[in-house]
Amino acid sequence: MEQNKILSMLEGVKSGNISPEEALLKLKMQPFEDLDFAKIDHHRSLRHGVPEVVFGEGKTTEQISGIIGTMLERGGQNVMVTRISQEKADELSKLHPEFEYEPVSRIGIARRVREVTSNGLIAVCAAGTSDISVAEEAAVTAETLGNNVERMYDIGVAGIHRLFANLDKIMRARVVVVVAGMEGALASVVGGLVSCPVIAVPASVGYGANFGGLSALLTMINACSGNVSVVNIDNGFCGGYIASLINHIGEKG
Repeated sequence: MEQNKILSMLEGVKSGNISPEEALLKLKMQPFEDLDFAKIDHHRSLRHGVPEVVFGEGKTTEQISGIIGTMLERGGQNVMVTRISQEKADELSKLHPEFEYEPVSRIGIARRVREVTSNGLIAVCAAGTSDISVAEEAAVTAETLGNNVERMYDIGVAGIHRLFANLDKIMRARVVVVVAGMEGALASVVGGLVSCPVIAVPASVGYGANFGGLSALLTMINACSGNVSVVNIDNGFCGGYIASLINHIGEKG
């Protein structure tokens, strides 16, 4: 339950429109709701400013649908489900007409509300075309959380002139998300060119000694630019989420 809803309920108690017992029952139900297969954290948005996000991989369509339905019944908006297939998304769209799917990012959003709540810009950069799916997970996450996002794809260090051609846009950003596979060098290069935080997302793209993204992860962790931080391999969601938190620092609301 969001702060304004709690305040409205308390005002209702004060005015006599809601009994204290009714208010107590609603508050008791809010911290989490037990669906047996999932315990939905309804207070997540109150604590974090962002509703609970559903990790769809490994969950059945029925389980995801049950979680979405419960969150929507509680007035939820921008209910995000990450890592779901087109097949599951099609089934969920039939069950929830408000459900939208972004196939490249593999993110589904129920009752989407497009609203920008920060004046800052997030730049999402992908080293190669093969990194775009992870980059899109970051970009769609950041957009859903109320941010302006600028995408710059296929600007890796193998053709570094492509990066320099986009440098003016990158330098306007309040925070940069860099997705790179192979050796993951792009994050260090970008970090050395900008004054803002850089969130590096190692991608599992690469040949054998890439070790499923481990080589990029180690390169990024060892970045000599002090403004570079690193999230887990292929975790575009976390990159976009943290970028949004940084981008909203100091913003009203």
